[in-house]
Amino acid sequence: MQKPKLILEDGRRTDGRKFDEMRPVSIELGVLKNADGSAIVQMGNTKIIAAVFGPREMHPRHLALPDRAVLRVRYHMTPFSTDERKNPAPSRREIELSKVIRESLEASILVEQFPRSVIDVFAEVLQADAGTRLVALMASSLAVADAGIPVKDIIAGVAVGKADGQLVLDLNEPEDMWGEADMPVAMMPSLGQITLLQINGNMTPSEFKSGLDLAIKGINQIYEMEKNALRSRFSEYKEEGE
Repeated sequence: MQKPKLILEDGRRTDGRKFDEMRPVSIELGVLKNADGSAIVQMGNTKIIAAVFGPREMHPRHLALPDRAVLRVRYHMTPFSTDERKNPAPSRREIELSKVIRESLEASILVEQFPRSVIDVFAEVLQADAGTRLVALMASSLAVADAGIPVKDIIAGVAVGKADGQLVLDLNEPEDMWGEADMPVAMMPSLGQITLLQINGNMTPSEFKSGLDLAIKGINQIYEMEKNALRSRFSEYKEEGE
């Protein structure tokens, strides 16, 4: 297949966005009544639901840790999430991304407050269109907060990439597939701590620095949306109690 043009004549991207513009973001909390915490996050056409169960007793008990909770994360793509039907069995990529998301998410949770217990997180990709690891991570972080589990901060993340030599924020599917670089970044913004940073492709040191600055700009925008979603979610409880 021939590589398509990713930056058009007018300097805009194939979906009409400017280089520093994100796809539309929507966030909804408390979507599953059977889970302790849940969230749906959508960025563009990527849509992911996350559910959290726990902290609860670990079974079998010998797997429990004496000083902290065990965090288990499953990232899974539904068979209908892509253009071609995906095999429902876990792939190597899903197993790898489950580990990546767990390590990033664990940095934000106060697991030491729940010794000898387990926290289970399930992230299901309902629709995939680039950026699934970050949307899954954000949905999981919001679901953990929705479950009332204490955290250092909510995680927000966005990918920066290179399309036709131009740095772009929040890659879409063609840019993810045909671009020269892809750099997902996730942070705990109020602490200024990066919890996930990966890079696939080639960037010069100056491009990396500019790309990181661009990602942080996008992360701060998403962080405000996450905080607003949490405020509106917990204001419901407040109104019910009055």
